Amino acid sequence: MTVNLTRIYTRHGDRGETHLGDMSRVPKTHPRIEAYGTVDELNAHLGVALTSAGMPERYVPWLQHVQNDLFDVGADIAVPHGGDKTRLRVSPEQTGWLEERCDEVNGELPALRSFVIPGGSPAAAQLHVCRTVCRRAERAAIACGEDDLGEEVVRYLNRLSDLLFILSRGAVEGDEPLWEPGRFR
Repeated sequence: MTVNLTRIYTRHGDRGETHLGDMSRVPKTHPRIEAYGTVDELNAHLGVALTSAGMPERYVPWLQHVQNDLFDVGADIAVPHGGDKTRLRVSPEQTGWLEERCDEVNGELPALRSFVIPGGSPAAAQLHVCRTVCRRAERAAIACGEDDLGEEVVRYLNRLSDLLFILSRGAVEGDEPLWEPGRFR
């Protein structure tokens, strides 16, 4: 599939509306716009994560893979179901790929003894930011309504937040910062 972007500004959104992928017009506050906008924000945070000190080299191609997949997620969210055209949808294989990475890295980590406090290295901290934005994207996608969303979108985002949590643990340098209930009372 080729995408040609010849003009960046169109003035079509100057009155607070925008087009969905099926060319229907909606307010920029529409749940679908919020959902794919949050997916876009997540992608930008992943770009920051990729430049963060302490990012394990093996995670770099995985995160780049995810960045590309997030455009698929956004395309899925942007186009309501129905109509005659076949549209790009997130596939179960994409979610399965995330699960394989989760299992691979989680199998190498020590058992979790408490809740993790974000930090531990610049890369780990940024991956936690990505995880929280991913959770927000998941909630925004759910707000679109399950009948009007690709079946795999929510599963993909849910699994991606799991992977980001696991990768953040793997990117910690030194001792993992863990919550100690009531420590500062």
